[in-house]
Amino acid sequence: METKSVMKKSMNMARHKLTDSKVKAITKVGVHGDGDGLYLRVQASGSRSWVFIWRRFGTRREIGLGPYGSGSGHVSLASARVKAQEARDIVGRGGDPKIELSERQSAIKQMTFGQIADEFVDTMKPKWKSHKSLQRWERFTKTYAKPIRKVPIEKISTDDILRVLKPLWHEKPESSAKFREALKLVLDHAKARNLRAGENPAEWKGNLEALLPPPKRLVRGHHAAMRYQDIAAFLQRLSAVNGVSAMALEFTILTAVRSGEARGVRWDEIDLDSKLWTIPAARMKAGREHRIPLSDRAVGILNTMQKLSVNEFVFPGSRGLKPLSDMSLAKALKSAGGEGFTVHGFRSAFRDWVGNETSFPREIAEAALAHEIGNAVERAYRRGDALEKRRYLMDAWASYLGGFNADVISLERRA
Repeated sequence: METKSVMKKSMNMARHKLTDSKVKAITKVGVHGDGDGLYLRVQASGSRSWVFIWRRFGTRREIGLGPYGSGSGHVSLASARVKAQEARDIVGRGGDPKIELSERQSAIKQMTFGQIADEFVDTMKPKWKSHKSLQRWERFTKTYAKPIRKVPIEKISTDDILRVLKPLWHEKPESSAKFREALKLVLDHAKARNLRAGENPAEWKGNLEALLPPPKRLVRGHHAAMRYQDIAAFLQRLSAVNGVSAMALEFTILTAVRSGEARGVRWDEIDLDSKLWTIPAARMKAGREHRIPLSDRAVGILNTMQKLSVNEFVFPGSRGLKPLSDMSLAKALKSAGGEGFTVHGFRSAFRDWVGNETSFPREIAEAALAHEIGNAVERAYRRGDALEKRRYLMDAWASYLGGFNADVISLERRA
């Protein structure tokens, strides 16, 4: 039995079954073996090509070795056998011919940094919720990385990294730090795809830190926030500013949300009967659904906008089926005398008002801002979102902005 098994294995491993004359005479559609994984594939169209077939972890795998022939770009029987032997050697040591075959490696080495950077952006697009993030990455790949876009990806060196970082390093330290991180991510991506080997030349620790001074630690200031004591008077001035932008800004202030969350609100997120706005997880910075109880004034704004509705957005922009731009709210802010302040700053003002002027618990204020508080265990036990208590808070905020402090005290007691 053992002798028969050895003989059978030997027959399966037989090579060089074909000759040039046999290959030329083959007309039958299908694969025709030369032995030990090398096959000639004949198509119904009459075209012929070489393939190498092997099994890995019980799965049949195949790689093309080129079209049969002797002209330019074609592969002779002898050349196909050389390629097949290289593939056998790779399989024998546990490798993958689709990646490690020398001609595949040569093709890979022609890929440039620009090509890989563009592919990385395409791959990661779903990860970025903000259009600004995509714009920032595209600016990086097309503009900042321009000096090295045509350099083969496996040849990118520390000198190349320095060539693009140095012009920015002192003038735009914050941007250059982000740019270095982007370079590192693209090169990590290339290494994971076996397109390059060795250390990452964009790595700071143990590499660039010895060649560049530490980037200036710019202190990113807080978003310029109007004092909460001044917002009621500001809203009086804002009421004199006509247009969708002014109403969207007031709605943003009343609900204490981020600008993008308010500008992108759709009618299907609003339940006017329940006075509730539910922002889906995909539109939230933290990736979690957020419910916002609506004050009477916020509902009043929605009722007004409903009469003017032209598309799915509560606050439609002037360009087609798009929401208002961020600049629209900034312009309304400036028109009402809020120059020097930011829209985002109203969230800070809201938080200061809750902490300084009310007795609402910190947890309720943070929940209203969609902030996570406590550790993972605490959050696991606090499964609710305190919606009704937050309803009292948002009503109190609207009352304060309307100048009705007595109502605020009443609502605090009820909460």
